[in-house]
Amino acid sequence: MSDFRILLADDEVALRFLLTETLSEEGYAITEAEDGQQAIEQLSKHSYDLVILDYMMPERTGVEVCDWLRKNGGPNRNIPVILLTAKALEKDKEKAKAAGVTTYIVKPFSPLQLLDTVEGLLNGV
Repeated sequence: MSDFRILLADDEVALRFLLTETLSEEGYAITEAEDGQQAIEQLSKHSYDLVILDYMMPERTGVEVCDWLRKNGGPNRNIPVILLTAKALEKDKEKAKAAGVTTYIVKPFSPLQLLDTVEGLLNGV
């Protein structure tokens, strides 16, 4: 069991539920946010080991949240950021990289693929 804390921000309820279940079963403590603004509020108040952001969310996109995090994120400033995205175009990847996204996973993906990525980032693999 791990003590890692993960913030998961996605506006799709079904996907958020699936990912929370998958990660919780592995012992991760998950905090959910429904949109980019909620994600920023959580990141302002609490410390996390990793954040998973959906690219397209209401209020703020995942890239905007990551950009904010890298500039103002306090203790969370340098944590790994996984961006979930249906946008696989090169310009979108470059925008994500410029904002400080650590890695991204293109939708559709399997929860196990996400789990492997999370474990790799948290265990420095």
